[in-house]
Amino acid sequence: MNPNEQLRQEFNEWAADGRGTEMERHHLDITEKTIQKMNLRPGERVLDLGCGTGWATRLLARLVGDGPEGSGQVVGVDIADEMIRKARAASRDFENVVYVVAPSHEIPWQENFFDKVLSVESFYYYPDQDRALAELFRVMSPRGRMFILINLYKDNHYSLRWVNALKVPVQVRSESEYVQLLKAHAFQDVQAFRIPDETPTPDEYSGKWFKNAYELRDFKRIGALLLTARKPDVRSMSPAQAIY
Repeated sequence: MNPNEQLRQEFNEWAADGRGTEMERHHLDITEKTIQKMNLRPGERVLDLGCGTGWATRLLARLVGDGPEGSGQVVGVDIADEMIRKARAASRDFENVVYVVAPSHEIPWQENFFDKVLSVESFYYYPDQDRALAELFRVMSPRGRMFILINLYKDNHYSLRWVNALKVPVQVRSESEYVQLLKAHAFQDVQAFRIPDETPTPDEYSGKWFKNAYELRDFKRIGALLLTARKPDVRSMSPAQAIY
């Protein structure tokens, strides 16, 4: 089974079992498309930043599995200790997963370690995105790749309705502003993609964020913003944080 077929099977099982929170299930389609772009290989070391309950972390762990360089490893980092407790409880069968409680701007891991980084629907919560990117640059391996997926950004006007409704401050930037931000932190091959959500939309909408089903379909059509970038072929020399 090739990686994309394995990934599709994992997502189908997740959807069929009704696993995860409602918010996590809403992110399945765009997350699957993002992970396909990551081109994960067995033996790779992956960081899931803002991992929450670890639902995506476990999917990544299955995909990097055993390889010629040994078993791949996935590290999930989240600032909420409650989320990490849930993630650990749900991941007892995974030997290649580690969870750490830490903020995005102080990742407790060694330099030049991660081949790939994934962040799903958390980057706009980070109070200091500059420091978070500096930390990601530090812990990524030379030529490592980063994938940041967010639904809240200026170019999807529907998402701006969440800004005042959320209980914590959020960062609101446009696609072009994010691209410039990543370039300012010395990342290379910076690209931005729109990831539409192709899950079926009911004819009638009864939620609170959209006026009707048409608006929800339009929000999905505009899609999430996926930012990808590569660390240059250089090694970071900053002192390591405490290693868990």
